[in-house]
Amino acid sequence: MSGTAADAMVAQLESYGVEYVFGTCGHTNIALLDAIGRSGIRFVIARHEQAAAHAADGYARASGKTGVVLMHVGPGLTNGVTGVMTAALDSVPLVAIAGDIPSYYHGRHPHQEVNLHADADQTAIYRPFVKRAWQVHRAADLPRFTERAFWTAASGRPGAVLLSVPMDHFSRPVEPAVLPLATVHRPELPTEVADQIAGLLLNAERPLIYLGGGLRRGPGLDALRSLAEHLDIPVVHSLMAKGTLPDDHPLLLGMPGFWGLEMTNRYTREADVVLALATRFAETDASSWDRRYTWQFPPAKLVQIDIDPAEIGRNFPVEIGAVADVSRAVQAVAAAVEARQEKPRGREGLREEITAARRALFADSRGRGSDDRFPLRPERILTDLRAILPADAVLVTDVGWNKNGVAQCYELPADGRFITPGGASTMGFGPAAAVGVQIAQPDRTVIALIGDGGMSAQLPALPMAVEQGAPVVFVVMNNRSHGTISDLQSANFGRSYGCDFTAPDGSAYSPDFAALGRACGADGYAVTSAAGFAEALRAALAARRPAVIDVPMVNEPVPTPGHWNIKDIYQGIFE
Repeated sequence: MSGTAADAMVAQLESYGVEYVFGTCGHTNIALLDAIGRSGIRFVIARHEQAAAHAADGYARASGKTGVVLMHVGPGLTNGVTGVMTAALDSVPLVAIAGDIPSYYHGRHPHQEVNLHADADQTAIYRPFVKRAWQVHRAADLPRFTERAFWTAASGRPGAVLLSVPMDHFSRPVEPAVLPLATVHRPELPTEVADQIAGLLLNAERPLIYLGGGLRRGPGLDALRSLAEHLDIPVVHSLMAKGTLPDDHPLLLGMPGFWGLEMTNRYTREADVVLALATRFAETDASSWDRRYTWQFPPAKLVQIDIDPAEIGRNFPVEIGAVADVSRAVQAVAAAVEARQEKPRGREGLREEITAARRALFADSRGRGSDDRFPLRPERILTDLRAILPADAVLVTDVGWNKNGVAQCYELPADGRFITPGGASTMGFGPAAAVGVQIAQPDRTVIALIGDGGMSAQLPALPMAVEQGAPVVFVVMNNRSHGTISDLQSANFGRSYGCDFTAPDGSAYSPDFAALGRACGADGYAVTSAAGFAEALRAALAARRPAVIDVPMVNEPVPTPGHWNIKDIYQGIFE
């Protein structure tokens, strides 16, 4: 069926550098799949659309490219909602392509049409969180909409988009037309604004940099380090920015807010000028925006730089707000500072205080992680991981102790990477996202650090890893519970109900995840002693095959020295 819109679309995807499409098949998209099968693009079958979307998301985060996920009409598209939303809320560029009902059956309620409230309007399901959703009405429009989809996903604040294509359009003949993808040019920070910001930082007595997840690598990161070190400015970071600066940097305070140390939150409260870079001041990083605990604007002056104008001043009033590419903006500010003050500035005792507090944080965690009791304490699992993994390993987490513990007290090596679901905090992200990361970076060690709840939520990730030959090591921190929520409920209501997994006789229950891994064709390790996890991890790394390590773990709360308003709500205290 050469000369169809499906053929034209695949040629266009190839011209955009697409190497992988993640997804599942359905009667509405097999014409496109057939065209993909005759191309150089590799299709990664995922068995479930949420797994496909998470894998495409992980691939995009690791590769820096736009991820592509392919879905079927109706239930296929709705299965993918959570995965696409996760990418959208974390500003990950993702193009979701969904087959739709035949265009000429619109409103007749054909098989799997989304209807009842409105006829054939499946794009409405995605509109609250994607940057744009297109419904293709003519096959001739598909090349133009495809170009717009890739442009929109990667430009400005990156995010997810949806392209909904009636199945008959894939099979219609079209004139070949590969539209070139427009180059994305990001706005620079005007020189005069950079100079104003430099003046505020130079005149500040207690400046602070708050770093979000939008500055990951390259000249902008070099400029950030130079700026902080030149003026001796302490740096706090959001959850998504962990690893941007090395955890052992002498000016890095770590996360503020709910998971922040008291010293970190003291610095946020006492700062007189805060330079906020590509961050949305999320609730947990801002102690539910309660000025008693973290940020105090005013009297502090806020300088906020973000590519998305909607984020400027969303949660706090700004002294200077700038819509600009954060990498270029930091370079401009650093240059303006050094032009006005060539000699580096030092703040007596600052680096020593930060270094002592951070060393104590990591040392205390390692101390708790030396416990030989079995089942293991969660920090014992983190301690063994830190000691055994290669320095450039990628940790892909789910939610719960795995995410919170790594973010707070795992000393990430400078060459390591931490990937986690931030905005949606999605359980089930880790297993499939890790497969996407491994496909993007096949030579690196990739660990899916997940709870038993997260592993149960995304079992399709296991056969996907086996089929793709992706040597992901799935480390299941198994406490037979949705442990973080169980702890939260117990602390506030006196007991846990509906959070723990139990057999009919009331005993704790868990699937045998090691056996499940073996059943899928992966290696499986059931840890039965305190020393057994380290032994299993070394064996899994040496084998370089997909592997599941089932690690029995006690349920204990993540240390949370900060404030989160949900606890007030449980106690009947309302804003």
